Amino acid sequence: MSRLGLRIPRELPARRVTDLARRAERAGLDEVWIVEDCFYAGAIAIAATVLSATEHVTVGIGVLPTVARNPAIAAMELAALADLYPGRLIAGFGHGVPAWMRQIGAYPASPLAALDETLTAIRRLLAGEEVTTDGRHVHLDAVRLEFPPAVAPPLFAGVRGPKSLAVGGKAADGTILAEPATPEYVRATREIVGERHTITTYNWFALDDDPARARARVRADLVAALTPSTGPHLRPLPFGEELFALIRQGRADELRDEWIDRLTISGPLDQCAAQRKALHDAGSESVVLLPLLAEPLEDAISAAGELARHGGTPPVSGPSPV
Repeated sequence: MSRLGLRIPRELPARRVTDLARRAERAGLDEVWIVEDCFYAGAIAIAATVLSATEHVTVGIGVLPTVARNPAIAAMELAALADLYPGRLIAGFGHGVPAWMRQIGAYPASPLAALDETLTAIRRLLAGEEVTTDGRHVHLDAVRLEFPPAVAPPLFAGVRGPKSLAVGGKAADGTILAEPATPEYVRATREIVGERHTITTYNWFALDDDPARARARVRADLVAALTPSTGPHLRPLPFGEELFALIRQGRADELRDEWIDRLTISGPLDQCAAQRKALHDAGSESVVLLPLLAEPLEDAISAAGELARHGGTPPVSGPSPV
């Protein structure tokens, strides 16, 4: 069965993260994922805090904007964490939200080149190489880390479009598929990134014995996530075009019950387990649960622990396979 993780919402202040991460580890989850979005807490600091507060859970960063840090500085930070906590870190990189990147004066001339060059440079630096490059975005002159980690953390690309997925398939170890990530989306991604690539999926989570109540609980967060930009990634679904049309018309609140069941991990325990298994069977090595923003995160962690224990599957230690 796939590894099971939980993403701590960006909306929570940093002071709450330590206790929540410990709860997730005690609940038997394999991974804790954190977010870096403007202008919330910085992911490197939060990752260091979570790693120091836990013993074996893998910490995933999903994701650092490739243009917000010089790749040499990013590699220095990641190398330090990997040296302190070997085998427990996954470093995700993405384009960054264009509006935010423009707001901080960091939007690149070519987001694809920035992603490719940044991932390539950081991978080489973490491997202990001396890097000289003069690309469209990355410019390094004989840079070598003084302390490259003995165990380099896997680099993941948190991207969506086919061209970006292709870059990630070439330059990264894995791909993070943002919510909602369906089995069809996973299979379509696998065709682009290749068989040796690790795929991690994000999905809204609501464990509830009453399927109707579960849908009602998850609906608001799901609708909020279904912006027009998600359209191309829903098109592998049989109802993707109809759903995308509703989104364009501002009618996303009209989602059908069967659609919600396909776009989330929600409902009774057996149903959530089946939804998780469907993602695993499609090629997702790591299923990451997104707690509902209006509900106590402690309850979501307890529910995630129930799902982790379902079927007697023991928790897995160490980073996702690459």
